[in-house]
Amino acid sequence: MKPSNLSLLAPFGPRIAKCKIPKNIINVLNKEVDKISISKKLSKKLDYSKELVGQVSQEIKLTQKFINKYLKKFLYKISKDYVEKVVKKKIKKFLILNVWVVRQFKNEYNPIHYHDGHISGVGYLKIPKFLNKEKRIHKKKLKIDGTIDFIYGSRNFLNKSIHNHNPKVSDIVLFPNYLMHTAYPFCSNGERRSFSFNAKIDETIANVFKHE
Repeated sequence: MKPSNLSLLAPFGPRIAKCKIPKNIINVLNKEVDKISISKKLSKKLDYSKELVGQVSQEIKLTQKFINKYLKKFLYKISKDYVEKVVKKKIKKFLILNVWVVRQFKNEYNPIHYHDGHISGVGYLKIPKFLNKEKRIHKKKLKIDGTIDFIYGSRNFLNKSIHNHNPKVSDIVLFPNYLMHTAYPFCSNGERRSFSFNAKIDETIANVFKHE
């Protein structure tokens, strides 16, 4: 019997996007984080841990001046492309609410949480060697150490509720702010360094209930 002419559709659930961070942005971000982390004065001034749920060594809020100079143009471009690909509409408004860096080390983690704004993203600046250690879960071999899970709905027939992403340096993942996610701990030495952002776009696009 010939295979049927079958195509798969994905009409339900939030869409996420993945692309790459330019090398020059990675370099300037790592340089800025290194500068802040070795300065007690700057580390205290830019400490963002009280605003976040992460059980990690250090969370640093980046200044608006730094964001405007090095990140705004790039984040706007990829967010614009993301929205346009999903809903076929062009955003005119793009307001970055915050950008922060997470420095995660051995046995640290980020519990399940969601973000503010409309569009959120997480980009990876450093990943330790031997990050993923294979584990057997439900008779399947999985690599979860240091990875990130995106969670939506419940697992059922023909429906997955978890998307696991194994981060590499220069990856950036975009997702709607309400999409729950968690970063797992890892057993190896070294730093897992990432940055996250939240942004607001046009209410006419983001608020799908406004015109109903």
